[in-house]
Amino acid sequence: MGKSKKTVQIIILLIVVLLGAYAVVTVAMGKDGVPKVGDQAPDFQLLGMDGKVHSLKEYDGKAKVINFWGTYCPPCVREMPALQNQREKWESQGVEVIGVNVGEDKMTVENFVAQTGVKFPILMDPDRDAVSRYKVGAMPATYFVSSKGEIVNIKIGELDLNTLDNQIEQLVNAK
Repeated sequence: MGKSKKTVQIIILLIVVLLGAYAVVTVAMGKDGVPKVGDQAPDFQLLGMDGKVHSLKEYDGKAKVINFWGTYCPPCVREMPALQNQREKWESQGVEVIGVNVGEDKMTVENFVAQTGVKFPILMDPDRDAVSRYKVGAMPATYFVSSKGEIVNIKIGELDLNTLDNQIEQLVNAK
């Protein structure tokens, strides 16, 4: 019984050492997979409210504001009017606002969109594929992406009209 206990302890120690080594290498090499400012925005393919599958690539050449949200998230709901306002203001200058709904059914999202008058593209991420690619934790999460596909800024939490306007103006000026 003493030998098997020692064997288990050695195996646990090896696992801990290997996990520690993996963590150190991952951090040192910068391969944690989290998109950062300066990285190319990860592509995705998601079903839109229009019934078509959309990818980020179809917005190539446009500056993009990608907002991860849910109706169950009060800050997400509160910032929707500001996102719609900014879409109307900047659309003629090549900026697209893209809403990525996280984990909800189409009927819930359709009802919300109808009530709020949101007109920008809403894409559905029921299986959290895009959330996984972007490593989204807290919401709302907003990614400001240049017309060349580079992440220019990332904001976690509710955005007000002025902050959105300033961030989008920087995107437009960075062309």
